[in-house]
Amino acid sequence: MPLVYAGVCSHAPGITGRAERADPEVRDGFYAAYDAMRLRLEATEPDALVVIAAEHFANFFMDNMPAFAMGMADYYEGPIEDPEWLRINKFRAPGSPELSQRIIQAVMHTCDVAYAEEWRLDHGIAVPLHFLTPRFDVPIIPANINCQGPPLTPLSRAWSFGEALRRAADSVAERIAVIGTGGISHWPATPDSGRINEAWDRDFLDRWCAADRERLCAYSDTDTYLDAGQGGFEIRTYIATAAAGAGRGTVHFYAPIPIFAVGCTIADIEIG
Repeated sequence: MPLVYAGVCSHAPGITGRAERADPEVRDGFYAAYDAMRLRLEATEPDALVVIAAEHFANFFMDNMPAFAMGMADYYEGPIEDPEWLRINKFRAPGSPELSQRIIQAVMHTCDVAYAEEWRLDHGIAVPLHFLTPRFDVPIIPANINCQGPPLTPLSRAWSFGEALRRAADSVAERIAVIGTGGISHWPATPDSGRINEAWDRDFLDRWCAADRERLCAYSDTDTYLDAGQGGFEIRTYIATAAAGAGRGTVHFYAPIPIFAVGCTIADIEIG
């Protein structure tokens, strides 16, 4: 069955952990956009949700850093962070190991991917699930792109991974949705935390909405680091989602929210 949904969203821990410190009008608009995304996602009645994220050394470190990895566990527990700090209670989200294995096998025809039967969720996936599947009742398949440990996954390969994921989703009978989650520009855990390059973000989103592979893959890691911070490396999750959706994107919300330390984004794709 063809892919039923594709979209992207921000996942910074401050989105839930520092809610009361944000401008209420901007914050509430962002939360409303997240809730509208949930409704659009639910309307597609997905049998499983693939979450393409950039995990933060919760499961992979420099002794074992795959370019791509996907989960095929019975369930996923999270968040690994202190619930009082993140303000998301401990949860257990269901997996779908048999479906995951079929998706992974299909992806592997054109893209090398690691896989894991154990996976702990950090804020990179916990924050989106908190808003999009608040009952934690939708089977998920986590997917990680290396945005953390150099050498980083090339942008062109992130696009290829998204294409492989689309072919895999289209090859199974189940209804598959894809969410990419990450930046865009941000400088986490640095003296520049809270800095946001709005002009860079908006230019990137223009490229993303056009599903412009050439322009999306034209960034160098050096330029991204200078213009969008080390958090900007997470554009890989957006690029993969653009390739999977293969259609025109629509930004439903974008605003820099410094206390959340990121340009907060909600967008989805008209499936092509």
